[in-house]
Amino acid sequence: MALFPTYNRFPLSVQSATGAEITDIHGKTYLDFGSGIGVCNLGHCHPIVQKAVEKQLHLYWHTSNLYENPIQSKVAAQITTHSHGDYVFFCNSGAEANEAAIKLARKATGKEKIITFQQSFHGRTFATMAATGQEKVREGFGTMLEKFAYATFNNLASVEQLIDENTAAVMVEVVQGEGGVHPADHEFMEGVATLCKENNILLIVDEIQTGIGRTGKKFGFEHYQIEPDIFTLAKGLGNGLPVGAMVAKAAYKDDFGPGSHGSTFGGNPLAMASANAVLQIVFEDTFIDEVEAKATYLQEKLEKEIAPLASVQAIRQKGMMVGIDCHKSVAPIVTQLLDKGLLVLLAGDTVVRLLPPLIVTEAQMDEAIELLKETLATF
Repeated sequence: MALFPTYNRFPLSVQSATGAEITDIHGKTYLDFGSGIGVCNLGHCHPIVQKAVEKQLHLYWHTSNLYENPIQSKVAAQITTHSHGDYVFFCNSGAEANEAAIKLARKATGKEKIITFQQSFHGRTFATMAATGQEKVREGFGTMLEKFAYATFNNLASVEQLIDENTAAVMVEVVQGEGGVHPADHEFMEGVATLCKENNILLIVDEIQTGIGRTGKKFGFEHYQIEPDIFTLAKGLGNGLPVGAMVAKAAYKDDFGPGSHGSTFGGNPLAMASANAVLQIVFEDTFIDEVEAKATYLQEKLEKEIAPLASVQAIRQKGMMVGIDCHKSVAPIVTQLLDKGLLVLLAGDTVVRLLPPLIVTEAQMDEAIELLKETLATF
């Protein structure tokens, strides 16, 4: 295989996928409770999204961002209409969206220091790797981009201690997904927002994994009484097509003028067609209500069937983001569940992470819970 071994791959080769199910090349079917790491929020091959992409496929695939792109404008309008943001920059991934946010914050403020958090994850480029509060991500790559400082998540005093006259922004996830599925406390998030306002510091919310309905809201920050100056999106925005977005308030429009930033493929018409269809579905109040109801159902099942197990020490959940924290490494559990036909994720050494598609049914949740219970009971 002529591929760099950058991934610890599981022995699964996908043949096809529909909704919450994946079929491998041997005809075996799996329940997908990873959603491509929180990407396929609407499940695989959603018919409305597929139709929108197919329609665009027959029109054109790419021109250049040197020309007007009406589809980009439609998607940007959907995002800004449903948020506190005013302007959108499109790119291809979450890491690129966070890169754009870091650049904008430093350029808009004329300052360099950005406060992030221990156990955070913001990407694997040099800037976003430096922003990530996990040493294992940075090992072996030499000197990091300077001026990042790491506070303790859910500890407001630790943020306050790091603020100085060179602080441009605080960058935070409302749920630390890769860090173990740790939701932010309300008091903490609201305190961070207040500190930013009092010190003329920008608040950046990384919504790469939490955005687009994942937490039971359109955006994760809606759970808190805050308005980020900048927030970033990716993963669920394109439902499988590569797309990211950096969204900011109007005050920072002129700081990203011509020549300040760019992306050859950013806002690609096929990705925009997908994103436009996704947002039309997800941003319907009835859809969000259904996600909240499913999250409640899942929470009740987890509390009843999984929480009492001896191998489980805690369950953390925000909407359709779940972390099952166990007493020892869960890598064997992920493999056993794969063998039984359930795809789940790791979030650190001891946490089984569930990110089911938002269109998952109660019957599918029941099946997944039963497989989890059966496997964790003997762990």
